[in-house]
Amino acid sequence: MNFPQFAFNNVRRNARAYIAYFLSSAFMVMVFFAYTVFIYHPDVANNSMGPSAAISMKVAASIVYVFAFFFVMYSIGTFLKSRNLEFGLLTILGARPGQINKLVFLENMLIGLLAIVTGIGGGMLLSKFFLLLSTKIIGIDELPFYLPLKPMLITAASFVALFLVISIFTLLFIRKNRVLELLQGNAKPKKPPKASILLSLFGAALLTTGFFALRIELNPVTIILAAVTGIAGTYFFYSQLSVLFMRLLQRSRKSTWRGTRLLWVSEMSYKLRDNSRMLFLITVVTALASMGAGVVLSINQAGRDMYFGNPFAVTKTFYKAPSAEPDRSEIHRELKAAGVAYTETRIDTLNATLANSGGDGNRPKTLYLLGLAQYKELAGVLGFPAINSLGPNEAALIASTDSIISDYIRKGGITMKEHPTETLAVKKTIISDQADFLNKSTPIVIIPESTLETIRAAKSAKVGREITPYIEYLYKVPAWDNGSLPTASSQEAIVGEKLGKINAENRNNNSGGLTSYLMARGENYLLLKQSTAMVSFVSIFVALIFSVASASFLYFKLHSELAADIRMYRALSKIGLSTGEMSAVATKQIAILFYIPIFISAIQSLVVISPILGQMGIVNVVEPVLVTFAAYLVLQSVFFLIVKSRYIHSLKKMMV
Repeated sequence: MNFPQFAFNNVRRNARAYIAYFLSSAFMVMVFFAYTVFIYHPDVANNSMGPSAAISMKVAASIVYVFAFFFVMYSIGTFLKSRNLEFGLLTILGARPGQINKLVFLENMLIGLLAIVTGIGGGMLLSKFFLLLSTKIIGIDELPFYLPLKPMLITAASFVALFLVISIFTLLFIRKNRVLELLQGNAKPKKPPKASILLSLFGAALLTTGFFALRIELNPVTIILAAVTGIAGTYFFYSQLSVLFMRLLQRSRKSTWRGTRLLWVSEMSYKLRDNSRMLFLITVVTALASMGAGVVLSINQAGRDMYFGNPFAVTKTFYKAPSAEPDRSEIHRELKAAGVAYTETRIDTLNATLANSGGDGNRPKTLYLLGLAQYKELAGVLGFPAINSLGPNEAALIASTDSIISDYIRKGGITMKEHPTETLAVKKTIISDQADFLNKSTPIVIIPESTLETIRAAKSAKVGREITPYIEYLYKVPAWDNGSLPTASSQEAIVGEKLGKINAENRNNNSGGLTSYLMARGENYLLLKQSTAMVSFVSIFVALIFSVASASFLYFKLHSELAADIRMYRALSKIGLSTGEMSAVATKQIAILFYIPIFISAIQSLVVISPILGQMGIVNVVEPVLVTFAAYLVLQSVFFLIVKSRYIHSLKKMMV
């Protein structure tokens, strides 16, 4: 038997240990290859969104490659630590350090080459499906299948280089221990885990700092501060706080000293300490991936809410009152060509600022002012409650369901900076999910025309020029209000796209500044959906890789500790521990290692993205984050059941 055969037999006989690492590496190669298949597709350049989609794919492929580098390095390091006994035996039999290094190098390259071949082969089988899925999600023309020779060469060269560099680099980390230490392997007794109270308090302080930094004022400095303190605090949470908690729990006889609870709690303190770095890495990676997915889902949900919250399919705003009748001919022409019935409503709105707002670094709260006569026409279209009359110092308020009314109405009235001498008594408040057609977070104040003119004149006098209201033409199309979202081929989307092109041409031809703006509800929704779909598609596969890799990390650690655990449970079985009790204890320990990173990263994601999306006016954050982590939970549960069954199966063989 020559040396390469010896390396091959080593890999073959340790297949159980290498299988998770091999499959995870092959999966990363497959995803990287799938991205390159899209990037170098000959028809991508001919598509309007193709180049931007290709750039996104390149970013995703780079993330996969960088993550694969650290994943492979960590995995190889874990295997080397678990093979001390084997290296000790080889040393006794006369193997030189150079031969052991050669053996490790050949094994790493053999597994790497097999993973590359498997990954590219799997990618070839799934490339047609990948192209079909990517074009459907992103919303571009279907890309036909082609023979991806260039992606195959790029993928193979990239990962051969990766495995080669890491295989050479890890040889520097093979410990030159004495033979006795190598023969002891992982059988040396572990020292009792200890946690520093000061470092635990420091970790808690870091996490607290990160939490409040995002709630003081959002700017690049506070975001960086929150990121640094949050990541550092997460490390101290696993290495100090969690160990301290388990040690304190151990001392509580009332809660811990019953049944097998003391056994798994005591062992858990060791596992948390030994796996603190791994759990920290899994938590940070999962949190980052989930934050991206949570942001995309939140924006998508906000887009759906804005679509359904806007009862008007088309809106045209004139910022400067024209001398003649405002031109809306392009809207009338397109709606008539579509053959749909519609209503046109005009409202003239004036901006105002709420008095006593804008302190503590916050922006002043704004309002839209609307005359009572125009409200009556608008109410007839939307089905709002009738308001027959208002006194000179009376008003009504229309707000969306997301608005905080108490921020605007104080002591039953509204006071504006443009009209500070009078407080308008709010006689009626209308809360409606159809109040989003102007601005989701800005209420509309209904006042008599005389009061509106007084405020307009006061604003004009203050700035020294004539202030005129914005003119809004609102078009309601009952045929398009069917309770479903528009598709790219729907009539609303087609009309909206035509109006959008007309609006862009008018904006480009108008060198004197923006005087009007045309907004089509369906086009806005589809543009938002298309932009986030690309990010969603990329993040799905990146999140899959992170999830598979985290499960592999845990499998590596459990397998490397399997020999020590077998000795412990075998000894306990001799003094009465049953197979069922062993299974229950092991299941609890594995479940904690699998699920605690998910729950910690879910909390971190909510803490981080809530204030960031709040600045964007998106308040529905909890539901998208929970949906993201529910998907993670399902996927991780599948891995948990697989790893747990294999681990317990190995332990059962050694029970007395």
